[in-house]
Amino acid sequence: VQLQESGPGLVKPSQTLSLSCTVSGAAIASNLYYWNWIRQPPGKGLEWMGAIDYSDSPYYSPSLKSRASIARDPSKNQFTLQLNSVTPEDTAVYYCVRTGLAPPTADYWGQGTQVTVSS
Repeated sequence: VQLQESGPGLVKPSQTLSLSCTVSGAAIASNLYYWNWIRQPPGKGLEWMGAIDYSDSPYYSPSLKSRASIARDPSKNQFTLQLNSVTPEDTAVYYCVRTGLAPPTADYWGQGTQVTVSS
């Protein structure tokens, strides 16, 4: 199983950050997993942002719920993240991650993609 993030590395403040995660070796239509976005700002720990399940039900961190949107595209075996109204505090390495349902243990990670928010 492989996960690969893609998207712009530089986003201007107040704009929308858009990332995609392409999954190979597993079907995102599976009812056995959650598909997550996790980020790590410089010098800080990992932050779970949200996830989506096989029924297209999204789950978000309360701190990001008003700005984040996660969706699936089973035809491309991809899932996506949009984060609106970004600020420099959204600068981080962004990871897409597969977790099981119960417990939601992470078993596969993408390599991560650096996103910098700067004018």
